[in-house]
Amino acid sequence: MNAESNFRKFIFLWVGELISQIGGGLTSFGLGVYVFQQTGRATDMALITLIGFLPGLILSIPAGVLADKYDRRLLMVIGDGCSGMGIVFTLWCMINGEVTLSQIGIGVFISSAFSSLLEPSYKATINDLLTKEDFSKASGLLSLAGSAKYLFSPIIAGLLLTISDVKLLLMIDICTFILTVVCTLIIRKSIEKKNSTTDCFLRGLKDGWNVVYRSKGVFILVMLAGIITLFIGIFQVLAVPMLLSITDSKTLGIAETICASGMLISGIFLGIRGIKKNFVKILSISLTLSGVFILGFGIFERVLPMCLFGFLFFAALPFASNCLEYLSRTNIPDEFQGRAWGLIGFLSQLGYVVAYSVSGTIADHLGVLTGRGVGRASAMIVGISGICLMAISLCIPMIKRIRELENNA
Repeated sequence: MNAESNFRKFIFLWVGELISQIGGGLTSFGLGVYVFQQTGRATDMALITLIGFLPGLILSIPAGVLADKYDRRLLMVIGDGCSGMGIVFTLWCMINGEVTLSQIGIGVFISSAFSSLLEPSYKATINDLLTKEDFSKASGLLSLAGSAKYLFSPIIAGLLLTISDVKLLLMIDICTFILTVVCTLIIRKSIEKKNSTTDCFLRGLKDGWNVVYRSKGVFILVMLAGIITLFIGIFQVLAVPMLLSITDSKTLGIAETICASGMLISGIFLGIRGIKKNFVKILSISLTLSGVFILGFGIFERVLPMCLFGFLFFAALPFASNCLEYLSRTNIPDEFQGRAWGLIGFLSQLGYVVAYSVSGTIADHLGVLTGRGVGRASAMIVGISGICLMAISLCIPMIKRIRELENNA
């Protein structure tokens, strides 16, 4: 099958992922607003975020082994289809009465657990379909799909919440699961299933660790990414209480869409042009600028400048993600892609676990201690996170092992 035909297949799968991201964004936005408005505590909102994130993170490692052992497209179907059960459970609880925080937690836990099957299989499928020359473009389109939950979902959800409630958002999300599964099933028949490279599950886990650890540059890059996601995660969690402390949910949705449109512009550019060289330099610059923009977001107490800095932050992020993915993907053999991406996804996102675990609690306590409320306490923490991100990002080009990754690509 020629490269052009395979790229069309990738686009078809990507459309399904885009739809899924929009639906998931509706649920994420709706539940976040619902929990914060019911409790008024950043801790509770961060707790739900953590419960929805942690199962997928932990299970991503065995999911990576399964992606190299079984049909990757079938795993994507199972992951997408079954993750909808968690949303159905939450919706059922809401229809039958006032939903509790624990019931919401159970629903997002179920959804996250099954979603863990999706990402390693999806990313490994890129190697099944595309050539190295198309990797950067594919990464740009992935960033664009990832931005959909921040770009389209918040404004749609914010407007729908003015005429209905969170149950409508959950129902729409359930429908998107069905469409995504159909897209994957259609394309599955035309992609050849590759033979398993491992017969033993535990051996597969060990192989995944070895292939990442032995490439010292990839391992160092992944460890740094774990630290970077800590600061980005703090920003993602605390930006919502910052905005809700000065505006309403409708304006919050519009503000999130404006901010995320930066990812749209960058994603389109990267999807068309890609990045050809200087991946390490671009990685450092984009992450440093991300830190600057996070700091700017935390300084102001008005929606307009916060939207501006949020837009610039999201515009810089896809360049960093593109470079991280390219440098890792091109230094890992194709037969280990599933296992490697499961492990890389786990290690690189550990920072989110810490951010989701402690940032809400710290913001609540700091708000009481300073007497300025959770909104401004969140802003202080976000500003410090931006400064830390800048400091670490400037050090990336100084690490020889990381520079060597570009030469080996």
